[in-house]
Amino acid sequence: MDIITSLRKQIKASADPKVSAIHQKFFKEKVKYYGLRTPVTRKLAAEAWREAKLHAKSEIFQMCEELYKSGYNEESFIASGWLPRISGEFLEEDLKLFAKWIDKYADNWAKVDTFCCHTVGDYLFKFPEEITEVVKWTRSKNRWMKRAAAVSLIIPAKRGKFLKKAFKIADILLLDQDDMVQKGYGWMLKEESRLHQREVFDYVVKNKDVMPRTALRYAIELMPPQMKKKAME
Repeated sequence: MDIITSLRKQIKASADPKVSAIHQKFFKEKVKYYGLRTPVTRKLAAEAWREAKLHAKSEIFQMCEELYKSGYNEESFIASGWLPRISGEFLEEDLKLFAKWIDKYADNWAKVDTFCCHTVGDYLFKFPEEITEVVKWTRSKNRWMKRAAAVSLIIPAKRGKFLKKAFKIADILLLDQDDMVQKGYGWMLKEESRLHQREVFDYVVKNKDVMPRTALRYAIELMPPQMKKKAME
């Protein structure tokens, strides 16, 4: 029995429809959940990884795509948990494959965030010059690609990276009417504010008359009360 077949057998044995119904409450769109609690998903992922890690990177990529193809959130989370473990083997050209996966398989915010925050974030630490390609995702007609452009900077932003590119992403997405996109770039700005509070504050104040309130509130979440008040005036 191959790794994916065995993994799916264990997932189905642990599935609980009641848990699936609970997960659905966090999404506006219909999502595919087997019904695993998060600790169970992590446990099964770790157990399967002990065998998966013995395979070549190309084979791990194939297994991850097989998991993404299923459409189930749990399988997507497992794949997105495996990929950062081989980030040291990422090559520059891998970004094209990552973009394809997002565009083709990501259909809710949880899939986008779990994949982009670490897999694409780790990739950008290794290949920072490729941030220009990620910025291009903001021009996509796919709402999840646009969110991906922003949330891919979440982990780098916590370390103060890519501030200028974060502002460029925010500029392009500034007036987007999709709340998932607004929350994405607002979250990105919030993380940049950890080490660049004044710069992010100035950006928000400059754009507060047109920035959707959803994005604005996310962006200023970590700021002191007086700055929040000024931004919300």
